[in-house]
Amino acid sequence: MIPRCSISSMEVQPFQFQSLNGLQQLAQTRRFKAWFLDQFGVLHDGKQPYPGAIATLESIAKTGAKMVIISNSSRRSSTTMEKLKSLGFDTSLFVGAITSGELTHQYLQRRDDAWFSALGRSCIHLTWNDRGSISLEGLDLQVVENAEDAEFVLAHGTEALGNPSGDAHSMKLQDLERLLELCASKRIPMVVANPDYVTVEERNLRVMPGTLAAKYEKLKGEVKWMGKPDKIIYKSAMAMTGTDVSDCIAVGDSLHHDIKGANAAGIKSVFITGGIHATELGLHSFGEVANLSNVQSLAIKYDAFPSYVLPAFAW
Repeated sequence: MIPRCSISSMEVQPFQFQSLNGLQQLAQTRRFKAWFLDQFGVLHDGKQPYPGAIATLESIAKTGAKMVIISNSSRRSSTTMEKLKSLGFDTSLFVGAITSGELTHQYLQRRDDAWFSALGRSCIHLTWNDRGSISLEGLDLQVVENAEDAEFVLAHGTEALGNPSGDAHSMKLQDLERLLELCASKRIPMVVANPDYVTVEERNLRVMPGTLAAKYEKLKGEVKWMGKPDKIIYKSAMAMTGTDVSDCIAVGDSLHHDIKGANAAGIKSVFITGGIHATELGLHSFGEVANLSNVQSLAIKYDAFPSYVLPAFAW
């Protein structure tokens, strides 16, 4: 029997979720034709797969379900698939991948959206250093380093500032924030190609571009969020799998991004408690079961309500 937990109060709408030990019972109902899977904090930690993740993917595939990686990665979809393959995942099990970086690239390239068509061509580019800079090839953009010369900010990373040569030089987070203060004062819009606030990296949390974007909004800067929790990425995944909302389920470890995004798109969701919220939930080891009252409280805090909850992506 699957435990159910519900909560209600005068301020909060009632909600209910099912607590699972693994995905077997859910997957074998064959209720969901498409599974939209986050990667960091669910399938792997950036360096290695989580225990049982590869076998679980294979088991879901045997039910006939279609699987798509949906990720707030700054990288293109092809790079994401290559990364998964290098970690030992069988990429033939997936229909494909949709990343926020891929969506950003497509929208900047096509310029068929009214908001993007109004952007100029000169941009300040926030990118990665240790992880490797993001290529802007094929976008016909002019990278500048001063707010006075920029028409918009393109945020792929939080470690470096791109330069006109296509390279990047490392910058401290505080220095990037000071540059963004100047940009916000000039009312320069920002495109954030990775809306995550933090990500899991070998059980540590790394600051991601969404943190800078949130601060930019507090400075009254305009931000276009390309990825979860915006339902744009879920719609793209449904189009890729030829499914509608009733056929889909999303699996993720971020209440604010994965679960809130699934809520906005109207699809069911699975919350993996051992990812970025592990510390908030008082968890110390992989597979440790979270206190359900703590899960309830955290869901209310983030205004994001999962359909199912389990410790890890396991069968």
